Amino acid sequence: MHDFRRLSVWQRAREFAVGVDRLTRAFPRRDGGVVGRQLRRALSIPSNIAEGCGKGSRKETIRFLHMATGSAAETESHLIIASDMGFLTPQVREDYLGHAKAIQRMLAKLIANLP
Repeated sequence: MHDFRRLSVWQRAREFAVGVDRLTRAFPRRDGGVVGRQLRRALSIPSNIAEGCGKGSRKETIRFLHMATGSAAETESHLIIASDMGFLTPQVREDYLGHAKAIQRMLAKLIANLP
């Protein structure tokens, strides 16, 4: 349907996922990797966008874009919890939450404007 690599929302989601991965590498050992693993699932945001763009119908594309939106919301929750646990400063949390919200808005626009 679309070349996902040309979509600004996919590019932003990819950058976000890479940033989240880098962020979690600095988590303390006491995490045991649990919170970090959950946050690294942000990788599913650009992956679902790409998969949706590879589908043959508008309905299937929208379904995967909705999954990407849900993954972004899930990542928001993990960021808040990681901050509550002291793994993120409030500033870093707010920066990443802003990116997650921007991706969700971009996805909503894309869904609304799909032909």
